[in-house]
Amino acid sequence: MLWPRIMTAMVTPFTDNQELDERRAENLAAWLVRHGSGGLVIAGTTGESPTLTEYEREILYHAARRGAGDVPIFVGTGSNDTRHAVAMAKAAERWGADGLLVVTPYYNKPSADGLLAHYRAIADSVQLPIMVYNVPGRTGVNMDPRTVQRLNQACPNVQAIKEAGGQLETIERLLEDCPSMFIYSGDDLLFYPSLAVGAYGVVSVASHIVGEEMATMCQAFLEGHIDRARELHRLLRPVFRDLFAWPNPIPLKWIMNALGISVGPLRLPLVFPENTEALDRLYQYITQVVRPDRAGSYALV
Repeated sequence: MLWPRIMTAMVTPFTDNQELDERRAENLAAWLVRHGSGGLVIAGTTGESPTLTEYEREILYHAARRGAGDVPIFVGTGSNDTRHAVAMAKAAERWGADGLLVVTPYYNKPSADGLLAHYRAIADSVQLPIMVYNVPGRTGVNMDPRTVQRLNQACPNVQAIKEAGGQLETIERLLEDCPSMFIYSGDDLLFYPSLAVGAYGVVSVASHIVGEEMATMCQAFLEGHIDRARELHRLLRPVFRDLFAWPNPIPLKWIMNALGISVGPLRLPLVFPENTEALDRLYQYITQVVRPDRAGSYALV
């Protein structure tokens, strides 16, 4: 299925000397699919996309494809240079990607008309389905629901949005203004509330480590077991919250390594924090509260 309920924005594994770890990328993709992920996004911002070369993106895609098999893989191809974004979109289509995740142009803060022109240029250059990624806290620009609606009407292959503005009201407006689009929460903490107001799914960070619990929560909600879904949301809420105690993917990679899902270091300018008390507490919560009977279940070869 092209549009799974839970898509994981996959981290990019690096070796100790910060080279792309192709083998671990393949293994991680396979591991994620076995543990609740219905689809993957590679080379997104969780995957430290600003630090990846074009060659590394291609190698990463093929490694993830070998690991994930037929599971949908979207490639992050966003840029604040439209020509660069178009070139990356065309490349991802050549590689065989199932779709594109395209973040709003960052830093240069285009107007609504500029956003429309940017996305139309990308959409016109490929036939792949496109998921718009709105994350104003990271990019400095907000794509409001009315602009998304205009884009969806102009470009049939703009079919989904990852909304990470942190406001449930925005999800509700998108559902009203863009009824033909797949509306995904880009905030794990809002996954359950978003489902409650009618959103389709989540592009997740936390699914790296609690993917099975998230899949169970989603299925419980869809089957009408609301109390069970709410119970799981409350169990996972500290994980969702604390994974963003520092900019993503800093806490995520630290926790994954601690749990035995070896993904290596961050690439500069990102670094792990010196004071890890909060992350130590999160590790204890995951291993003692969320999964107390599953020691070793995180190990990744």
